[in-house]
Amino acid sequence: MTPTPELKQLPEHLKYAFLGANNANPVIVSSLLTPIQLDKLLRVLRKHKSALGWSITDLKGISPSIVMHKIRMEDVYKPSVQNQRRLNPIMQDVVRKEVLKWLDVGIIYAISDSSWVSSVQVMIAPEDQEKTTFTCPYGTFAFRRMPFGLCNAPATFQRCVMAIFHNLIEKVMEVFMDDFSVFGDSFDSCLHNLSLVLQRCEETNLVLNWEKCHFMVRDGIVLGHRVSSAGLEVDRAKIVAIEKLPPPTNEKTIRSFLGHAGFYRRFIRDFYKISKPLSQLLEKDAAFNFSNDVCGRLKH
Repeated sequence: MTPTPELKQLPEHLKYAFLGANNANPVIVSSLLTPIQLDKLLRVLRKHKSALGWSITDLKGISPSIVMHKIRMEDVYKPSVQNQRRLNPIMQDVVRKEVLKWLDVGIIYAISDSSWVSSVQVMIAPEDQEKTTFTCPYGTFAFRRMPFGLCNAPATFQRCVMAIFHNLIEKVMEVFMDDFSVFGDSFDSCLHNLSLVLQRCEETNLVLNWEKCHFMVRDGIVLGHRVSSAGLEVDRAKIVAIEKLPPPTNEKTIRSFLGHAGFYRRFIRDFYKISKPLSQLLEKDAAFNFSNDVCGRLKH
């Protein structure tokens, strides 16, 4: 039985609804929906309930026929043995709980003697699984399914979702890694498109994290931008974070500031001219002098 997750505080434009009795299987929906719209949405979500996951045990594992992660090594590569890292008692308990959880759902398996013997969603090729070996105080284990920490794992996952939704992308949805955006020019149109996407998830055993899904919202943050019917806008929270950055004190902090500000350069007219005083401090053999004169030119 799936445990009831903890419900966090939501912003005003969102609220919780429930697919099961007694507040079971929560979902996050727009607070602007009418009762009729909410009823229609919940009917679709209940119909495709297996496309959503409320715990790690809900992950079924995507078929290897769709995608499988391979780890290719050069012929001259030789395996290395790394010593186990020391962990304080608190971290040992955290590791123990994670190992037991991963073992229970088949994400990892023990490859050496262990007192702890009891499917992430993309399978790792069987011949490559032992290349993911890790050791901890409770034994030595390897991954059956691909964790995002592996080299090229993001590319494999992107290839996976492109294969699953290939005929829906740009027609009813947009996909980048694990960010899915389903759209429509009306509520009913969007609901129909959402049903198509959820059905495809069910057919391929792709499970969506319920807490990351916001259904039928009129705008939202996607890849650091606010997306709505008006198009792309800046995320005000990021602007506030940039404003609170301390003044640059060396080349590294200047590069960091320009990186943050440059993320929104499309919204800043003459960004190159405005940022030029800072960029000049990065030139070879340039003396670092973040003076009031530089600040004045930036403000201007």
